[in-house]
Amino acid sequence: MADMNLEAIQAALREAGHDGWLFYDHHHRDPIAARILGLDEKAHITRRWYYFVPAVGEPRKLVHRIEQGRLDTLPGSKGQYSSWQELAAGLEAMLQGTRRLAMQYSPNNAIMYVSMVDAGTVEFLRGLGKQIVSSADLVSQFEAVLNEEQMASHAVAQRAIDAILAEGWKEIGRRLRPASGGAGQLTEYDHVQWLSEAMRREGLIWENGPNVSANANSSDSHYEPTAAHSSPIREGDFVLIDIWGREEKPTGVYYDITWTGVVGREPTEREQLVFETVRNSRDAAIAVVEAAFADGRPIHGYEGDDAARGVIRAAGFGEYFTHRTGHNIGPEIHGSGAHLDNLETHDERLLLPRTCFSVEPGIYLPEFGVRSEIDMLTLPGKAWVTGNIQKELVRI
Repeated sequence: MADMNLEAIQAALREAGHDGWLFYDHHHRDPIAARILGLDEKAHITRRWYYFVPAVGEPRKLVHRIEQGRLDTLPGSKGQYSSWQELAAGLEAMLQGTRRLAMQYSPNNAIMYVSMVDAGTVEFLRGLGKQIVSSADLVSQFEAVLNEEQMASHAVAQRAIDAILAEGWKEIGRRLRPASGGAGQLTEYDHVQWLSEAMRREGLIWENGPNVSANANSSDSHYEPTAAHSSPIREGDFVLIDIWGREEKPTGVYYDITWTGVVGREPTEREQLVFETVRNSRDAAIAVVEAAFADGRPIHGYEGDDAARGVIRAAGFGEYFTHRTGHNIGPEIHGSGAHLDNLETHDERLLLPRTCFSVEPGIYLPEFGVRSEIDMLTLPGKAWVTGNIQKELVRI
């Protein structure tokens, strides 16, 4: 749990032209606020609290009298309320002299990842004459930007998982071929267990997964084999592996990749065409991001998606690319920064320096699906792929 950086927040507010940032929570409906302010994410919160950080000057608090110490770890003056009338008057007094307020809000719920404030609260504040604007880019700046330790942590996970995946492909061959000492039998779930044990040995943790999908199961981009529901992997099969993990520490940053391969044969023409299209789509998004950072040009999340999706549409597979191109990555696998997305959302958030995100276009036909996923890191003037890059379908 990091401490709030008041000076940095106020500088960002002035640069954005906002009068201040109004944080509000009740029953932990806004975990973003807790993380940015450095609050206890498990604290007992039964009453509404408000914390206002002005672009200039001292922050202000408004808390209920029976939870009056809830924001005592934060700087600023404190107002208290008990009745709803006191709450309304307290908010009006707290925000006096301000108009343009950032909140965890997104117009039309366009960027739902930051839409934490309820409509009624926004209505009340508008009734006070306030203009409520989205804090989405501020959230990216204070949630998604990584420090040196976090970037190094991503590299630790990258090296371990790249090695595990490479050995995992070989393990499939060993298990399927008795001449290699294998039993000739293997299921998707068996291989999930093998990959999981390998990651545990490296000290990595993860949520759900990893995912191993054979044949038509690879067409389901969120397929999860279980002990009770798992398909065999056999000679001649098409296999997709999606694997992710991070170091077991609060600041650990995920590494998340997807590769595909064929067992005991060469790819069909259709498989090769689909793979090459997805690979070229991935590389088009990488190139757009790399060029923007090299040129010092701001780039929005939707631009990376447009580059990737354009390649797949041009090849005639547009209807089979059914998800965004990439997602922000941090200590959470799907982080709070900009995504590469102009499908599920029109993500106008900027891809900021010192952030991490995936690039993972896919084509999902009824009989098989291909996704090729890499991760990128950025610095001022530079963006790069952090791990191995799949060039051809793996031959097992």
